[in-house]
Amino acid sequence: MKGILGRKIGMTQVFAEDGSVVPVTVIEATPNVVLQKKDVANDGYNAIQLGFGEKREKLANKPELGHVKKAGTTPKRFIREIRDWDHGEVEVGQEIKVDIFQAGEFVDVTGISKGKGTAGAVKRWGFARGKMSHGSKYHRGNGSLATIRDANRVPKGKRMHGRMGHETVTIQNLEIIRVDADRNVLMVKGSVPGPRNTFLKIRSAVKK
Repeated sequence: MKGILGRKIGMTQVFAEDGSVVPVTVIEATPNVVLQKKDVANDGYNAIQLGFGEKREKLANKPELGHVKKAGTTPKRFIREIRDWDHGEVEVGQEIKVDIFQAGEFVDVTGISKGKGTAGAVKRWGFARGKMSHGSKYHRGNGSLATIRDANRVPKGKRMHGRMGHETVTIQNLEIIRVDADRNVLMVKGSVPGPRNTFLKIRSAVKK
């Protein structure tokens, strides 16, 4: 397992060697800094903690400043862990760059999906609507909640209206089309969660 943190720039398209057009997402992944190493003896699992994106010191509290000081770096805006790191030995304060990946590898990308506010059951879950004629009296409502008579409550997990989007989403098995080490850019085939400038975690695909 290996990975890096980055920021979604947007989507474009590139031409493959056979002339076909490939839609890609451009991800900026400037050098990450290793902030902490975790092991089974002390933490119960193996992982490294990466920091991405600069943050002004006045916006960081004392615990944050003390944490990054151990790595000899500045406060970071986006901090995540990569578990079971096996891409060589790394040390606290070391930089991780996009060249750890190569074109043709597959990755899983995790980010926060676009928030769509409060949505009804038809839009949120794809429920079928009722008849739209005047006498129907039922158009886009939830319908029966199917509660148990003895329970007197709505069961957990019931699909109803509510907040849609703005959730942690992982897209699996995205192919890396290009790696531009000079510009610190990754291009992955297809779309990734979130709008532009969303922070992303890119790690090796677990199902490949």
